[in-house]
Amino acid sequence: MNESPRNAFGEQLVKEGEKRKDLVVLTADVADATRTKWFAEKFPERFINVGISEQNMIGMSAGLAAVGFQPLVAAFAMFLMRAWEQVRNTVCRAHVNVKIVGTHAGFSDAGDGSSHQVLEDVALMRTLPCMSVVVPADATEIRKALPEVLDYPTPVYMRIGRDYGPKVYSDNNYEFRVGEAVWLKDGYDFAIIGNGPLLWDALVAAEKLEKEGTSVAVINMHTVKPLDTKTLDKVAGKYSGIVTVEEHGVRGGLGSAVAEYLVQTSPVPMEILGARSFGKSARDVRHIIIANGLDFTSIINAVKRLERRVRR
Repeated sequence: MNESPRNAFGEQLVKEGEKRKDLVVLTADVADATRTKWFAEKFPERFINVGISEQNMIGMSAGLAAVGFQPLVAAFAMFLMRAWEQVRNTVCRAHVNVKIVGTHAGFSDAGDGSSHQVLEDVALMRTLPCMSVVVPADATEIRKALPEVLDYPTPVYMRIGRDYGPKVYSDNNYEFRVGEAVWLKDGYDFAIIGNGPLLWDALVAAEKLEKEGTSVAVINMHTVKPLDTKTLDKVAGKYSGIVTVEEHGVRGGLGSAVAEYLVQTSPVPMEILGARSFGKSARDVRHIIIANGLDFTSIINAVKRLERRVRR
């Protein structure tokens, strides 16, 4: 049922290090927590711990990219945001190909409370002109996404969780492509568009709604930028309404990106589900997800609200 996202990232990173001799990994004194320590153990000459200095880490990674290396930086997503100015000025303005992985994203660091739970990172990163943003659904998709992220020709921000990772993909034989959404379930009444671990709730919600006579598609929009507008065009032309769901704030994330595009092309009724305040300390991630109205029951209620709106 559950496989740790950060473990999957750490394992895949070692595999990529075996194939990519130019790959250099940097972290900010969190090698154990981010699982980059496994890369450090295998390739110590290509690993740099800069200490608790995220701004310097971004500057160093930009320099490494400028002289031909492929740097990947990994740290807690919340504390990477203190280096947003350096990402803007030294990575994006200079168009150097740095890959940034924010771990412990969303509510996943439940026990440490709002100081460690980031709900603004997608919004901040997608505002940068040359930055791509990827949010994998589970451990399987992290393993598929990482090599594609490393091959992608722009800087990329990929956010992953700590240890909460309900299984969304039961089949490993699918191709991940940056910017190409994945249809997890077809339907003909409404569509749920989401990313990250909440896709598990979306699939449960769709299954329960099906039994009640409402057919709902579920789409994994794992890339928030560049957005898969071809898929959105299909969705807008086929379904009566859309629910977006994400482990992020309602402003500036996936729901905003979808709404921004569709309002200019094919407006459809929408419900945007996401966090509306800071996180809180809790025993586990599910407590916070439910408290924020992002679990499968809340998604079902959002679809039913849409249904009432469009059938008045």
